Amino acid sequence: MFHWMLISLSLVLLWLPASAADEDRPACADRTLNVGFYAFFEPISYSADADPDSPEFDAHRGYEADLLSALEAMQGAGLSFARLGIAVWDEVWLLSATTDYDLVGGGISILDSRRYAADREEQIAFTDGHIRFQQSLLVRAEDAESLDSYASLGSQVRAGALVGTTGEFRLLELTGLVDADGVLAAGARVHTPQGSLIADGSEDFVITPAHETASLAHRTGISPPDDSMPQVIYMGGETGESELIAALRDGRIDVVARGQIGNSTAAVNPDGALVVSAVDELVEYGGFSLDVAEVDLLACLNDKINWLTDNQRIGFENWAANPTVFMERADLWNARAEDV
Repeated sequence: MFHWMLISLSLVLLWLPASAADEDRPACADRTLNVGFYAFFEPISYSADADPDSPEFDAHRGYEADLLSALEAMQGAGLSFARLGIAVWDEVWLLSATTDYDLVGGGISILDSRRYAADREEQIAFTDGHIRFQQSLLVRAEDAESLDSYASLGSQVRAGALVGTTGEFRLLELTGLVDADGVLAAGARVHTPQGSLIADGSEDFVITPAHETASLAHRTGISPPDDSMPQVIYMGGETGESELIAALRDGRIDVVARGQIGNSTAAVNPDGALVVSAVDELVEYGGFSLDVAEVDLLACLNDKINWLTDNQRIGFENWAANPTVFMERADLWNARAEDV
């Protein structure tokens, strides 16, 4: 414990900007902000109780929960959050523009394509990134050598993914099932509750991390057009990615394609049954979404978030080592504010 106290103190001194509280920074909001958070993305954002009918479903836990709490603790920020859990991932980022949520989070990668509704109207903005993401593959330990890259996923491999995530898209893109624009490879068979559709290689069959062709919205799986590509099985639409982990453990799928943080957390188990076998080189940043019209709120939130993260120099790894790191930053903000 003493060791971590010394580390925390040294980090605070290292991360002290010269002009932290010297500028006039107005309060961000004059009301309690409704924050919707995706409830099944442990350890980034999750509910104390996974049951949506439980009162504890709205009790926010994880990295983003602690970041929000630190924002509330910053003197003069004027931030207060009413948090509500969200059970379904599908286009969760758009809810800040289409519902009563003022802010939406839960491990959302910042993508320009996600700023727009299906009709291409710009609806939401993202805060500055506060966390780095990379996609990865989680496999059973005995398969680590044979499934050590996206290129190793042939047609006998059953790859699990959550619809509408960057984990899904990078799986599809890196294995050739879609191109960079999300156009499905000709001959790919997409399974839906209404039946199967065969892609013809045109823009009538598109899957991206933001949108998909309407007929593919409720896809349950994809069969590849040739042996060099994997089967894709979709799970977790209502219960979260824990369903994918359970399916991997009991042999219903062979690999889980999702973020490295979540996969690494799942691999930390005394039985050593699961391992991360590949990490995508592409780096994404995660942030909160809000209505595009909230220009002043966005600027104010960015100011405070960038203080807490020291302009992206403090992130998940720091929080994992010291979960109070953001509250320590808020305390430092408050101490400097009192000295001015």
